[in-house]
Amino acid sequence: MNLSYRWIIVAAGALMSCVAIGTMFSLAIFLEPMALDTQWSRAGISSAMTLNFLVMGLGGFAWGALSDRFGARIVVAIGAALLGLALVVASRAGSLLTFQISYGVLVGLAASAFFAPMIALTTAWFDTNRGLAVSLVSAGMGVAPMTISPFARWLISAYEWRTAMFDIGIMAWVLLLPAVLLVRQPPKPTMADAASTPVAEGAGMSVAQALRSPQFIVLGLTFFACCAAHSGPIFHMVSYAMLCGVAPMAAVTIYSVEGLAGLGGRLLYGVLADRLGVKPVLVAGLAIQAIVIAAYLSVSQLDQFYMLAVIFGATYGGVMPLYAVLAREYFGQRILGTVFGAATMLSSLGMALGPLAGGMIFDAYASYHWLFIGSALIGLGAAGIAIAFPPLPERALQPA
Repeated sequence: MNLSYRWIIVAAGALMSCVAIGTMFSLAIFLEPMALDTQWSRAGISSAMTLNFLVMGLGGFAWGALSDRFGARIVVAIGAALLGLALVVASRAGSLLTFQISYGVLVGLAASAFFAPMIALTTAWFDTNRGLAVSLVSAGMGVAPMTISPFARWLISAYEWRTAMFDIGIMAWVLLLPAVLLVRQPPKPTMADAASTPVAEGAGMSVAQALRSPQFIVLGLTFFACCAAHSGPIFHMVSYAMLCGVAPMAAVTIYSVEGLAGLGGRLLYGVLADRLGVKPVLVAGLAIQAIVIAAYLSVSQLDQFYMLAVIFGATYGGVMPLYAVLAREYFGQRILGTVFGAATMLSSLGMALGPLAGGMIFDAYASYHWLFIGSALIGLGAAGIAIAFPPLPERALQPA
């Protein structure tokens, strides 16, 4: 394989994940000014994020299957065009329902076009250092809170939320459409390469067989519980910090610290997974995540938020790419886009729970405490499920 161009694939994938996930999660920054300007309820606005994840789940499965059949480039091109359009339309929404459809449905559908196809494409380009490569693509998500979130906050402060959302939609087009041109399929392996390439035990499975297998069931349930645990605390962290007395711009920097820590966590966990194995690193990360979520109940000062943000961001950021590596090891490359898209669909259902639950809890109790308690318990459940992962298959070499 072309050892230089594969890192361009990684860079393109990281940029796409940064823009797609960053624009979607910027709703957390828009939540407060939108509620004050429109008088829409927090739960109503937050439900757009819930719709994001529900649609993202279904979209991830569909886009993954399409990328297996037609290649990643056409899929990410459609996603890039749709993402900018969705944000522009959402910025002009005159009612909560219009906003929920444009932001919740269209942004979610667009954002789901990048993750599974680009992760699957990256694993196809890499025979070695696969954990690190996948982590670097996923690292774009960690960069997003350090870039798009402060940019959104600055735009809102300088103008107002509608102008800010419109400008971010235009920015998505400017960054993503050129990046699409960099996306290529890996070169066909030579006969010598094919003879020496290890094959996953499940590489001969059909999609239906793979989705019914114990490996996928545990993978999907763990991914679901992991995301259900951290989605609420991530989305409502800025509002929670402000409720604790932290100034608005300082509260956004907590989100940014999480993103920076997530970037480092992805690199650390990717390297550890390549060296120590994916399963033990994943289980340890999930347990740490649950403990840190519970610890947020006892903080109130900015420096305390920063300390926990470093650990929390590193753990939830670090474990996320490991699911793709496990899927590649269990099921091989041929159906990876479809299988990982299905796992992403389950994770998106988990992500959909937190924003809506947090909004409903706050509207009912004017407090986020029950959100963090429930999220910590779900996080412990995720670690328990991950312990049940079947052993990775012993991989045989293909005959020459």
